[in-house]
Amino acid sequence: MIARVWRATATAEGAEAYREHFTNSVLPTLRSLDGHRGAYLLRLDRDDLVELEVLTLWESDEAIQAFAGTDLTTAVVEPEAQAVLLSYDETVSHRTVVVDTLEATRDAPSGG
Repeated sequence: MIARVWRATATAEGAEAYREHFTNSVLPTLRSLDGHRGAYLLRLDRDDLVELEVLTLWESDEAIQAFAGTDLTTAVVEPEAQAVLLSYDETVSHRTVVVDTLEATRDAPSGG
């Protein structure tokens, strides 16, 4: 499994607007793609600034390509998201998931 990581900053109001955009627009798109395995939107409040981090999970590079296009390192940031963010990464990073506790929990035999 591959984790795709992207970061942005926003005001508190912008972070809330991005959360709504992520929930109502990004997640439905991701869920419709074969090979998408999950997503997280993380938030860190710092004084008058909010740091956002998006972590999406994928089965393969091919699955990511269905979402991001041929250049896997280019961030997908829709105009609606750009409008509410102060800054955002134009590229993403990818990491190989080496331990997945959720998968292990799903695969574990039921006790009883």
